[in-house]
Amino acid sequence: MKKLFYPLAIVTAVVYIVLFFNIKSNWIINLDQQVSDLLKGNEFLGFFHYFGEPAFVVVIAIILLLVLWIKDHNYRGMLFVLVTIAAGNVLNQLLKMWVQRPRPDIPDQLKSFSFPSGHSMTGILYLFTLAYLATEYQYSKKVKIFTWVGAVVMTVLIGMSRVAESRHFASDVLAGWSMGYTWFIIAVIWYERRKRIFKELAQKKADE
Repeated sequence: MKKLFYPLAIVTAVVYIVLFFNIKSNWIINLDQQVSDLLKGNEFLGFFHYFGEPAFVVVIAIILLLVLWIKDHNYRGMLFVLVTIAAGNVLNQLLKMWVQRPRPDIPDQLKSFSFPSGHSMTGILYLFTLAYLATEYQYSKKVKIFTWVGAVVMTVLIGMSRVAESRHFASDVLAGWSMGYTWFIIAVIWYERRKRIFKELAQKKADE
């Protein structure tokens, strides 16, 4: 992954912190209301919440783990998946318990807390993880661009679906995307560092 994307994780971390400390401020309330007025009830967007459902994400993660194991016993890649998707989901739950923000007030609303959005955070984590691993050894620039654009578009649609269905505030979704991207880049930095160390050790052993 190009290192120019690394600094963006600092920006997204700052965005999350700003949202966290201003969650009850008027500008956040106004932002949430404006986005809700724009997206609420949109059935097209609502459909995409299925791609962020926990059961769906778990199935994708399991399939990805199996592919990494069966194809070339890529244990480092398997651990990367666990760090991004599984640990990322745990982090999301911890953050929700810390903030304890109620969801939008609608009939038959979900009982869990709202900030940050789990669909948005785990959505960006599993989609970006898929895109990263799928393009890790891909030399075609067009394929890389198409894969990453697809991941970004799906991430946006999953997040917007939560506002369209009034399951989350827009600030919840933005926070989910922000923390999700930050966590993803942290995992990528660790993964690529481990890969580089492994290559250096293998080269050193070959030279001996």
